[in-house]
Parts: sequence; C-alpha cells; structure tokens
Amino acid sequence: MAMSGGKDDGSPMMEMNTTPLIDVMLVLLIMFIITIPVATHAVNIDLPQPNPNPPPEDQIEPDKNKIVLTENDQILWNGDRIDQSELTRNLLITRDIVPEPELQFEPEPQASYDLSAHVLNIIKGSGVSKFGFVGNEQYRAFGTGE
Repeated sequence: MAMSGGKDDGSPMMEMNTTPLIDVMLVLLIMFIITIPVATHAVNIDLPQPNPNPPPEDQIEPDKNKIVLTENDQILWNGDRIDQSELTRNLLITRDIVPEPELQFEPEPQASYDLSAHVLNIIKGSGVSKFGFVGNEQYRAFGTGE
C-alpha cells in the first residue's frame, strides 16, 4: 500500500489539503447548533403594568370571575361548566361592565396545555384588560424537589 504525496517527478503538491478546514467547519457547525435556543410555542399576553400608586385599601373591590381548566378538558366559569362559545360570550359581557371584573385563570396541575393555550388566545382576543394568573403558589414544591 503506497501513498502518493505528489507527482513522481519530485515537484511539490499544488492542491490544498482541505481535511483540517472541513474539521474546523464541522466543529463550528456543532457549536452553532448547540447555541441556538430551543424553539418554543409562546402565547404573547399583554400583562398590565404595576401601579406605583395602589388604590386605598378601603376601596371596594370589583367582582372577580375565575376560569378553571380541569384535567378532563372542562372549562369552569366560577364553578359552572361551560364550553368555548359560552366563554367567549361571558368575556364579552364582563368586558363591558363598569368597573370591569377581574378575570382569574387557574388551570389544574394535569390540565391540557393545548386547552390552556387555546383559552388564553380566546381571553386575549376578547380584549379583557383585568387578567391574572392565580394559584401558582401550589406549584412551588414541584420546582424545588420537595
């Protein structure tokens, strides 16, 4: 098994050795793939800005409506089971109440992510301005391993 480094006449080889260049390019490609952030599906929600001057404590709180998503893919509006069209209708009605009631969103731990994203899109499309996530403190133990 013989290898040739050029012509037999003793002249230098004029072709460039591209093996090191290919190795460097492969390493750079792998580095770029590693540093690319993972694509996530996001629902952009315009959250209200904090009020630096909170209202007095004796001020009357407006009514609160709570949406709960169950693990059985049910939507509960203040404890009553509703479908997505009723949810849209309720949101449009509450949007026009003065003062606008606060809408609280609380999915159960095993609720469907797909249903949660769909309900959040319905809420965003309805134009409700007083919206908040509640019940997140119950999930703190899941992140700390307790």
